[in-house]
Amino acid sequence: MIEELEKNLDYHFHNRDLLLHALTHSSYANEVRGKGLTSNERMEFLGDAVLGIVVADYLFHHNAKVPEGELTRLRAMMVCEKSLHGFACEIQLGRFLRLGHGEENSGGRERSSILADAFEAVIAAVYLDGGMEAARRFVTRFADQFFSSRLQGDVIDYKTMLQEIVQKNPGEKLEYVLAGESGPDHDKEFVVEVRLDENAIGVGRGGSKKEAEQTAAREALRLMGL
Repeated sequence: MIEELEKNLDYHFHNRDLLLHALTHSSYANEVRGKGLTSNERMEFLGDAVLGIVVADYLFHHNAKVPEGELTRLRAMMVCEKSLHGFACEIQLGRFLRLGHGEENSGGRERSSILADAFEAVIAAVYLDGGMEAARRFVTRFADQFFSSRLQGDVIDYKTMLQEIVQKNPGEKLEYVLAGESGPDHDKEFVVEVRLDENAIGVGRGGSKKEAEQTAAREALRLMGL
């Protein structure tokens, strides 16, 4: 089982006890109390810190023109519970967790918070076993995938960011509507409204419809306080 997880992680542990520790939920540790086992909560704390610095460093070096406020927002998007849960599912982490019977029977292997916490604990295990560079390689694998759809060179994909927020509320419809255009064919300016359930939540202008849509999405995010 551990060998299979190591393959999913693309990392071989020198000390597999670190990985087992990262997989140990508090419900399991409490059930086998007296055997010297502790939960992964402390490792989660360390993994959260390692994840934060690796992602910050990644964004700083990959996006030279993006201002500090946007970097902060992008980092928060990757280290949130929803994203970490997704990463944990990619490596099938739930299959390998050590859970107490109650947590097991109540669906703990699929619970978002448990998987997100365990993913951070695994980062800590990699860090403790192989050092910062090993942890950086592990996290970068997910960062490359995560940000590839959100960044175009040094340009932030505001439309994707807005879409991900709206998707949290099933049933809401997001659309971009051309509200106007002006200027000669060689120098046109387009005006686009982004609408949520037919209500305008942002207006953008640009030299192309695509640019105007991005600007509209950015304005919507700003008005939403994001």
